[in-house]
Order: sequence, then C-alpha cells, then structure tokens
Amino acid sequence: MKHGNGLPDWIRKSSSVVLLLLAGSICARSQEPTASAESQSQSMAATVQQLQEQVQELRAAVAEVRSEAAQYRAETGELRRELQATRNQLASTAASSQPSSYPSSTPPATRETGIASDRQPGSLEERVSSLEESSQLLSGKVDDQYQTKVESASKYRVRLSGIVLLNLFSNRGTTDNFDFPNYVPEPTPFGSKGATGASLRQSQLGLEVFGPRVAGAKTTGNVQFDLSGGFPNTLNGSSFGVFRLRIADLRMDWDRTSIVAGQDNAFFSPLSPTSFASLAVPTFGYAGNLWGWIPQVRVEHRFDLSNGQNILLQGGILDNVTGAPPYSSVDRVPQAGERSGQPAYAFRVGWSRNAFGQPLRLGTGAYYSRQDWWLNRHVDGWAGMADWEIPLAARLSLTGEFYRGVAVGGLGGGIGRSVLFDGNPYYSTTRIRPLDSMGGWSQLKFKATGKLEFNGAFGMDSPFAEDVRAFSASQSYLDPTLVQNRSALVNFIYRPRSNLLFSSEFRHLRTFEIDRDSHTAEQVNLMMGILF
Repeated sequence: MKHGNGLPDWIRKSSSVVLLLLAGSICARSQEPTASAESQSQSMAATVQQLQEQVQELRAAVAEVRSEAAQYRAETGELRRELQATRNQLASTAASSQPSSYPSSTPPATRETGIASDRQPGSLEERVSSLEESSQLLSGKVDDQYQTKVESASKYRVRLSGIVLLNLFSNRGTTDNFDFPNYVPEPTPFGSKGATGASLRQSQLGLEVFGPRVAGAKTTGNVQFDLSGGFPNTLNGSSFGVFRLRIADLRMDWDRTSIVAGQDNAFFSPLSPTSFASLAVPTFGYAGNLWGWIPQVRVEHRFDLSNGQNILLQGGILDNVTGAPPYSSVDRVPQAGERSGQPAYAFRVGWSRNAFGQPLRLGTGAYYSRQDWWLNRHVDGWAGMADWEIPLAARLSLTGEFYRGVAVGGLGGGIGRSVLFDGNPYYSTTRIRPLDSMGGWSQLKFKATGKLEFNGAFGMDSPFAEDVRAFSASQSYLDPTLVQNRSALVNFIYRPRSNLLFSSEFRHLRTFEIDRDSHTAEQVNLMMGILF
C-alpha cells in the first residue's frame, strides 16, 4: 500500500518504530542513576546530539525513497500512455482494410511510441505483426517497473545485457582459428583438411551503470566480456573458453559534447560487416577491417546543420599498440609502441543525414603511432581511412571502409604485422622495415522484411609485395610471407522476436604467400542467439 505522496506504508511504520525506540532510549537513560549532575548532563547532551544525527539520516533516506517512488510512478504512467496509444493504433489498423496513411518507410508503431525499428512493412499483415510486437515490448517495459532490478553497491541503476550465442560450424581447409577463422596458413601434414564443431565461447556479457549528473553531464559506465580469451589447460578445455575483457569505458555526455575514457572500439574505424559468425574478432578483422579494443581517452562534439544534417568531430589519444603478442603471460612488458614514450593519436570527422528513411553517413579519419623496436630502430606508423553507410533504396544499403597505412598491425592492418626484420630482432645488425599495406571491405544489405535480412560482403588486406620481398629471409611475429588475405561471406539473419535470432552463413577465405600458391578454406556456420 502507498499513500498519496508515494511513500510505502512499511517505510512509514518503520520510521515510527525507530522514533519510538529512540524516545524509549532517552527515557531509560534519564532514569539511570548517575554519579553526578554534571556527568548526567553531558551524557544527555551527547545522546540528544546522536539522536538528532540519526533523525537527520532517517529523513534523508525517506526523502530519497520518496523521490525514487515519484520517478517510478512518472515512468510507469508514461509507459502506460504509450502502450494505450499503441493498442488504439493496433485496433484502428486491424479494423480498416485500406492501406495505412503513414509512409511505408515508417511503421505506425514507431511513430506512436518512438521505439527505434528497422521494419518497413508494406502489407496489412506486416503492419499488424509490427504493432503486436511493439505492444508486447511496451507491456514488458511496464512489467519491468515491478520486477527486482540488478542490485549494485551504490544507489545508481545498473543494467545487465548480453547474448547467449551457439555456433555450429563445419570447415573445409586449414584456418588459423577453427571456430572464427581469419586467414588461411600454409597447410601442414598434421593440419586439418576438414572438421566440424560447436562453440558458445562467442557469447557476451555486459553491465551498464547510470551514474549521477556531473557539471551538467550524464555519466555512464559500460563493461563487456566474452569467453574468447584462450582455453584452460584441462580436459575438454577447448569447449570452455577463458573470460576476456572487451570494453570497459566511462562516459560524460552533454547535449553536444562527450568525453569517453577507457578501453573501447577504434572510433576512427567504426563499422564492421553484419555477422554473428565472428564476434570474438570483428568480421574481416584481418581482411581490410581495422579494429581494436584499445585503452583511450577521446572527445566528441556534434554540430547540427540545416535540413537534418549534422557533423561529428572525434579526437583522442590511445594506447600505442603494434599487434605483437605479449612478451610474458604474467608480467606486463612495454611493447614497441609503448616504448616510444608517447601515445597513439587519432581523429575522425563524420557527416550524416537521412535518406530513404535510413541514415546516410560518410566519414574520414587518421591515425599516427610512433614505435621503438629496440636498439634505436624507430618507426612512424600511420593510416588514413574512410567509411560510408549509403542507403540505395528503402530496403537496400551499402556499407564499407577503406584504409591505406604503414605499420598498423596493431589495428589488424598488414594481416596483423607492423614491421619485418631481416634477421634476429634482438641483434643490433638486424635491419627493420615498416610494412606498407592497404585494404578495405564493403557490404550489401537487403532487408526483405522487418524480421529477415540478407547480407553479402567482401574484404581484402594487401601488404605491399615490395616490402615483403625486401629481405631474403624476413622474420616477423606472424608469417612474414603473407602478401594478401581475402574473405567473402553471404548470410541471412532471421529475428522472430527482438531478443531471438537465427542465422546461417557461408564464408570463403583465400590467403596468398609471396611467390607461392594461395590457400583457400570455407566455413558453413549455423547460429542461434538469445539477447538479454
């Protein structure tokens, strides 16, 4: 039961009990014999002061509970109004046999409730299905107000999210990774020519905390994990996976400016092809798609222009990664980029507007990294990149990225290599050569319905052959003979509900070695995922 002011009865009763107990304590203390009037007066003054502090704390707690109760009532009322509006629209749509007056590119449920949706139904049956799911979603949000939330040590709200993802796959040919292949190494007598398996180690878990306003900015924190950090040394360990940190960042968001600090995506290369077959490493991660979960601090600012256009400026400093594996599995030893004594720098500018009811985005960025590969061997790594999202029609879009760079193995460029050596890297006479490379990818997406989409994509990374040929016996922390890596995929993704998905994908990989034959591999992947 709640009174009109929104304060639950149990809180009021608890407050009364506490006050009665405190009053009884005062009376009991006043009846105890004391050694002298002075000590009794001092004891009474200390007791009264303590009781006043407790009463103040109690009042503050009651005020906080009252404020939260009012906030929950307001949110519940707003959701109920949105739900009723959606139900009314559903009833009017079902009763009418004429086409809706809304444009086909914007579902009625989206206009009424403001819920983001990719659906663009054209028939009456699709519109009714869209409205039914939106109604169920709103009903679920209303019910959420009465469910137990994720508890945190602070008073701020915490949200749990993630995906449970099952991959069933069959490979033909040798790949670097059995479950999410990136390139094709040279076959060996003991290599696999074909294999079938299953995995859940690409499942993800995330927590988001909504903090207080600081200097007018909303504060949030976000952390994401998966199980792709390796394998435990135990029986059947390949089925278990090791917990791995992907993202952990803090944000301060004003109206048009944001500050982000933590481990986050490579903001200057923001896109990836759509695929649930490769979440542990972004799709085409070593085939033209620059990526990384890198510690960084960046600032973002948005400018609103006329006709719905806006510009986004992003700039920041990042941990100076080079792609080399750790020197130790226990102690952290500085790598070539970190030994330079300065961070990496990156900048991006993006422009966007709407076209065919979808966002049209174009962006360009730059990256710089100073590297120290021991014995006074310094390298300047850099990259320039472009990205695009172009709607071609109401249900068709083209997405992609392109880059040209030097020594960007830390971002997956050059098939993961930044430099090549002509001998042992620890010898002072060994020469070093930064690896030039270029690459990119593009994806064509067709949304057949609001629940079904088809994707086709191709990516390629090409280190320059003259750099690979520069040394007769090149050495690197990865295969130094790789000169090109290609990858192509086709898939469909079906979402019968917003939190349930089914997908199937075919992927073809082809990797070239300098002055040698190329090697190919294929994978067929079946996926089922539940988002929460």
